Amino acid sequence: MEVFKATKRETLGTTDCKRLRKNGKTPCVIYGHGQETLHVVVDGHDMDYAIRHNEHLMKIDLDGSMETVYIKDHQYDTFGHQLLHVDLTRVDLNEKVEVTVEVVLRGTPAGLKDGGVLLQSTAEVVLSCVVTNIPDEIRPMVSEMMIGDVLTAGELELPEGAELVTDAGVPVCTVVVVEEHEEVEEFDADAAPEVIGAKPDDDEGDGEEA
Repeated sequence: MEVFKATKRETLGTTDCKRLRKNGKTPCVIYGHGQETLHVVVDGHDMDYAIRHNEHLMKIDLDGSMETVYIKDHQYDTFGHQLLHVDLTRVDLNEKVEVTVEVVLRGTPAGLKDGGVLLQSTAEVVLSCVVTNIPDEIRPMVSEMMIGDVLTAGELELPEGAELVTDAGVPVCTVVVVEEHEEVEEFDADAAPEVIGAKPDDDEGDGEEA
């Protein structure tokens, strides 16, 4: 389990957060288990790396005092480049938490040979599991799927002890045939709508020539 060194924030507010981020730090909040809520700051690069590599559980070293925490939530800027803030909740190693896990499909469906297309409608599912057994991702094999087959969340193979929170009937992916029924109609000049205010082709004015 990775250990992050943290320091307690002496001042709070938007201005201070901007200053910290400019100096490569990320503001964090530690809460939970009926204990004091702590506002701390950690190395932004290291925390960003951990989040992007699906780390969920870590230890926070705050002046020699260790806190085992779980990444409850995090926020990036509009472009997804800079990590702005992280919510950390205290956990017991035997405690169950709800976590969102990515679903990564493996294999090429057999139905593609018959003109099918694999469509994934659910990219993540929510699980309840012990914090020490949180999977990085779920990787179902779809190579035997034929046209019309649907893989639901309830059919996913989960880690031992994990429970599905997402509705079991939610479709994860399906193999379908995509057909194009659109017909291109030829342009009929005679059927073109009249443009209001347009002049006729032949001038038929009643006025006399000058």
